[in-house]
Amino acid sequence: MSAKLIKDLRTRTGAGILDCKKALEANDGDLDAAIDWLRQKGIASAAKKAGRIAAEGLVGLHLSDDGTIGGMVEVNCETDFVALNEEFQALVANLAMQVVSDDPKAVRDADGALMDMKYVADPTITVQERMTAAVAKIGENIQFRRFVRHTVPAGKIQSYVHAGGKIGVLVELATEADTSTDAFEAFAKDIAMHVASEAPRFLTRDEVSEDDAEAERKVQIARAIEEGKPQNIAEKMVEGRMRKWFQEVCLLDQPFVKDDKQTITALVAATGKALGADIAITGFTRFEVGEGLEKRSEDFAAEVAAATASA
Repeated sequence: MSAKLIKDLRTRTGAGILDCKKALEANDGDLDAAIDWLRQKGIASAAKKAGRIAAEGLVGLHLSDDGTIGGMVEVNCETDFVALNEEFQALVANLAMQVVSDDPKAVRDADGALMDMKYVADPTITVQERMTAAVAKIGENIQFRRFVRHTVPAGKIQSYVHAGGKIGVLVELATEADTSTDAFEAFAKDIAMHVASEAPRFLTRDEVSEDDAEAERKVQIARAIEEGKPQNIAEKMVEGRMRKWFQEVCLLDQPFVKDDKQTITALVAATGKALGADIAITGFTRFEVGEGLEKRSEDFAAEVAAATASA
């Protein structure tokens, strides 16, 4: 199939290169028939929606049966209305399950890409094909934004979802303690809730890059100078402010949200002592739907007016 024909079909429909190639092959190179073929499968209409802003959506989480593997995904759509759709919610839940079961290496465009895998709930299609079908049926742009997969050799992955799926958390708790006890489960949930509430950026100070620390240091020096302090005094003051900043952004340095008299490090140590086994938080991830994405600016009335004007 010629590259020019594939390009022409892609230009006319907005469908992906592979879908255009399949359509042309299925219709012996007939361009018009290939367009109809794409429309029948919902691919052309889905492609037209791909440019629309998708900054709403859900975070989905799934744990393995033994609790040592956790997967988390963010899937975006255009409106909260669709985020409440049962089919959309099932799609998000299945994609989180896919991350746990298949251990993808990337979302797309790489070996082991999740989009190329057989869909966990229907192995006759790929994840990409399932996403395309969902866009065509639901009628909004739907984007698989990101995923993460956490594991612990011994211990538990604790999950937590907040605000109806707007915030999700996975925390690695490595331990030889019995993770099925009420005491451990309460502790694990508290840690995950703390991460959801306080949004730490790093686990420990060692994870903070020199560039991040230097950027913050410059901000704090500039603030001190703005407050009227001389340069030499400002540079001395900044050390105390940097210590406070580390306490704000590093999970293990943060004061526990339920008891700010103790840090997370102290809480972990006390719980381990009470349970008779060391506990270590070895990693965490916090997703918040739409963070860093452009939001829709139109209100519903303006959108209707715009559509009416263009009709």
